[in-house]
Amino acid sequence: MSFTSDIDNDRSRMISAGGSTTWPFQAGPAASGKITIRFNITTGPDAENAPEWNVTLYDSSGELWSNYRSKKDVEADSQGKNQKEFKLEVIAPKGARYGDEVVIDVMLDVDGNEIVETFRASAKQSIMILKTQIDQEKSVVDSLLSKANIGEKDIFAILSPGNLRGYVFVEGMNTERLREKTRDIRKARSFVDGETSLNEINHYLTPLSTVVGIVEGDLVELINGPFKGERARVQHIDGNKEEITVELIEAMVPIPVTVKGDSVRIIEKEK
Repeated sequence: MSFTSDIDNDRSRMISAGGSTTWPFQAGPAASGKITIRFNITTGPDAENAPEWNVTLYDSSGELWSNYRSKKDVEADSQGKNQKEFKLEVIAPKGARYGDEVVIDVMLDVDGNEIVETFRASAKQSIMILKTQIDQEKSVVDSLLSKANIGEKDIFAILSPGNLRGYVFVEGMNTERLREKTRDIRKARSFVDGETSLNEINHYLTPLSTVVGIVEGDLVELINGPFKGERARVQHIDGNKEEITVELIEAMVPIPVTVKGDSVRIIEKEK
């Protein structure tokens, strides 16, 4: 008797509330033509109050077993000399809290020989993308923040990057309740289908240098400081200090001025 899995080193996974994951594996063959499969399912960390996870076993013919059934074991046909193909699916409850988990022991009996394999799934937060009215991102964020501590604490974090118009990122557990909390926000539109991840938005979490996009020769306007409103030409850029040296173009005598990168607005790019 043998048991193999396509993902032997991936028996523990994190999935978002309402999400699912699957593990394919093979067992057998059985001389008797039958493989008996039993399950032991535990939830945590608070077993008494933990929501129920949906666990289903499939073979090539379809669903073989589900924890919503009353039977604790199932028999699968194992004909021929090849291993039997199975797929274990786990669906996290929509009301799962961060760290809720399910542990599934799959016990396969082939001709009196038994192997036990354990699979684990834990609930993680979701990061969703909310469409907003252009230039109303802050208004939407303020409205969401006012709801963050009302009822269930579904909202963990909100991100509105300054260089991204029309979208905000919302992190939370229960995606249905997140949608519910945005329905009466006038400037909010709808959530983009699916979810995103920290890897995909990591560049928004790293502040950009204030001199990014500025090159020598650009025509700029000083937007603060003693020369506010003056136009100048960029002469030098110090990326380490995030400073630029400009020359006022309307002064009687050329005056070099060193300012921070966020103290200017580009009027015309160097051609």
